[in-house]
Amino acid sequence: MSQQIQRLPAVKFQSGLSRSTLYLRIAQGLWTKPISLGARAVGWPSSEVEAINAARIAGKTDDEIRALVVQLEAARKSAA
Repeated sequence: MSQQIQRLPAVKFQSGLSRSTLYLRIAQGLWTKPISLGARAVGWPSSEVEAINAARIAGKTDDEIRALVVQLEAARKSAA
């Protein structure tokens, strides 16, 4: 399965969130942490961005989205 890593501008566009709101949601556990791509570059797997956006569209609560974020980050570790 081919997975794309999206950089911040693409994630901002796809989610409709500003940079500060995105990082606030990370701190609140409502968005997955970025993956380091190098010394000064980060990104997010496109499947994670799509899953979180779909949960928001479906009207999931913040607690349900936090559980999804935990699940997505755990899947990263098991995929390695």
